[in-house]
Amino acid sequence: MEASSLTSPSRSLLSKPASSRFISPSITPKKVSFSKSWEKRIKHVSFKVMAISQNGSEPIVPVDDSINPRVKSVKPSKTMVISDHATALVQAGVPVIRLAAGEPDFDTPAAIAEAGINAIREGQTRYTPNTGTMELRKAICHKLKEENGLDYAPDQIMVSNGAKQCVLQAVLAVCSPGDEVLIPAPFYVSYPEMARLADAEPIILPTDISDNFLLKPEILASKLSEKSRLLILCSPSNPTGSVYPKELLEQIADIVRKHPRLLVLSDEIYEHIIFSPAKHISIASLPGMYDRTLTVNGFSKAFAMTGWRLGYLACPKHFLSACAKLQSQNTSGASSISQKAGLAALNLGYAGGEAVATMVKAFRERRDFLVKSFRDLPGVKISEPQGAFYLFIDFSSHYGSEVEGFGVIKDSESLCRFLLDKAQVALVPGDAFGDDRCIRISYAASLTTLETAMNRIKEAMALLKPPVTV
Repeated sequence: MEASSLTSPSRSLLSKPASSRFISPSITPKKVSFSKSWEKRIKHVSFKVMAISQNGSEPIVPVDDSINPRVKSVKPSKTMVISDHATALVQAGVPVIRLAAGEPDFDTPAAIAEAGINAIREGQTRYTPNTGTMELRKAICHKLKEENGLDYAPDQIMVSNGAKQCVLQAVLAVCSPGDEVLIPAPFYVSYPEMARLADAEPIILPTDISDNFLLKPEILASKLSEKSRLLILCSPSNPTGSVYPKELLEQIADIVRKHPRLLVLSDEIYEHIIFSPAKHISIASLPGMYDRTLTVNGFSKAFAMTGWRLGYLACPKHFLSACAKLQSQNTSGASSISQKAGLAALNLGYAGGEAVATMVKAFRERRDFLVKSFRDLPGVKISEPQGAFYLFIDFSSHYGSEVEGFGVIKDSESLCRFLLDKAQVALVPGDAFGDDRCIRISYAASLTTLETAMNRIKEAMALLKPPVTV
């Protein structure tokens, strides 16, 4: 459509003397026909001339600032918002203890860091193949075989810029508009938003703290329909730290196998951060699940490599090819330097060797301290996590309480605002994870820091006046 057809009323105005250039109420703009798709995009835009430039050359027309409806439906990550806010407070001199972000406080193990440094020094700084270097993909295949009982070839592996990218590309690749993505709650904050980006519908499956936030098979069965396309499981879980035992995974697999369209995306990024006697099981290793499972893992959590941005996907070749097409038109391959570092990480030994075991031991000590401390707080429910580095704590008995100078604690968000204000501790409200009864605390911080945070939280909670019972 030519621009002249959009501005014909105003063009006649430009032929008038400058002193008489204005929009007359009697002028009726020429009617313009648009396709339905364009009508949706511009229905909020007025094509009246808002002003005439000083030199009279062209009218000033409003810009169409519409946003793709699919993108508008996506909510910002609350964990990132809170982490950024807490960081800003620290930079402003406020002594906030940041326990919101899911990031290990350890340095990347020296052997891994040195491999990255050497890659730079040796000039290994160019593009790699889209799905990752062959040496890294072969190493990932070896890891999956030895540690998870999964037999993949390099052309079934794709290396990406973090596990999150793998999850998103998998969802986009296998889901069609109108499909349903089944997500147990509490969930990682990005899962529902990724489903919406694929124009699929997130179906939230409730769990309960009394069941350690693990999905009951009967709940899954009751929510399945012909639209069900993808079940997302995260074990060990963010935000709860729950680990799915083999027996429960077998029951879930029995249900999944009865539905030809239903696939499983298994997010195993916290695999190595697990506390005995719990054991990690890859659902793809169970009978009949290999061909319908997309397994995601990475290096950020276990190897303290969050900034290196390196994850990987393992799945049947036809799914992998679809994800690879997306990546080729999106970011292309992951950083060559990070891939060299990732190779060094996999060479540390089974399950990350001593370097990872040392970090896991520290995480367990911190977990034990916080579990005992929160159990001493009245009105708090807690499920002891078996992995990852989070506690997901039920504070809902305190909702309705009032604090002088703050107001009423109505929900998880107001509780976290209160603790940030009064205790100067940054936590994440549970509603971000689909359970408003709880808040998430990350224990990826030193034991000394956690002790200080716990003292502040106890002092702040003592300020709460119990809700009035009518």
